[in-house]
Amino acid sequence: MTIPDRTPLGESLGRLTLLLLAAVLGLLVALPVIGLAFRVTPARVLAQLATPAVQEALWLSVKTSLAATVVAVLLGLPMAHLLATRDFRGKRALEVLMDLPMVIPPTVAGFALLMAFGRVGLLGGALSGFGITLPFTTAGVVLAQVFMAVPFLVGAARAGFQALDPRYLDAAATLRAGEMHTLWRVRLPLALPSIVAGIGMCWARALGEFGATITFAGNMAGTTRTVPLDVYLLLNENLDAAATLSLLLIVMATVLLAAMRQAGLGLFAPPRAPRLAPLPGR
Repeated sequence: MTIPDRTPLGESLGRLTLLLLAAVLGLLVALPVIGLAFRVTPARVLAQLATPAVQEALWLSVKTSLAATVVAVLLGLPMAHLLATRDFRGKRALEVLMDLPMVIPPTVAGFALLMAFGRVGLLGGALSGFGITLPFTTAGVVLAQVFMAVPFLVGAARAGFQALDPRYLDAAATLRAGEMHTLWRVRLPLALPSIVAGIGMCWARALGEFGATITFAGNMAGTTRTVPLDVYLLLNENLDAAATLSLLLIVMATVLLAAMRQAGLGLFAPPRAPRLAPLPGR
């Protein structure tokens, strides 16, 4: 095994190499954003926001992404708690399944949703019998956003649950607190920073969802055309408008991430222990 050069010159070259590589990555991420910012003026942003089509797409994006986040919280927190606190046969397979939407192509995810909930899908016929249609509807947009965004919530919440100080749980068990009481009074308050970070990332991912949405829900104005889909449409019609809407989404995501960082709620930040509610007998 080669021993690294520990001479002053070797140390300096090593630090310089690390800084250069970090600078390259920083430029790789920053230059596209800078390119958009230089193309768009504040007057152009205001002009685009005043158009009915953009307002419609923006409102649909906000509405569906918030609905998707609520659904993700209701379904994702129980899953995160299960994966963090239980060992059972098939747990590894379930963990892979929960992470799968983050790594498969979004268009593949949209096609898979069609095969599950479309007219000829596994559940499509049964849903149609109840008068429920999901593809090419606003509800389909929400479903696609949930599918693509919920892993961010589950992953962050699970990490928060697993990082809890065992002494708090031992104290709750000593006081004979039940599992549900411990969940509401101990686990959730302690893991709250991680959960909030997961909610923020989940909402941002849902807001920016494109591939699964256009494949499963289509691109219909007023029904399924969210802002990312509107950007795609405008690329061939109005490049300045596409740049304006793209920058708007980037600004929204930047504000969210900056606020989370300022509050110490980064997705990979360790959970901080808030003041706990009193346990029974205290």
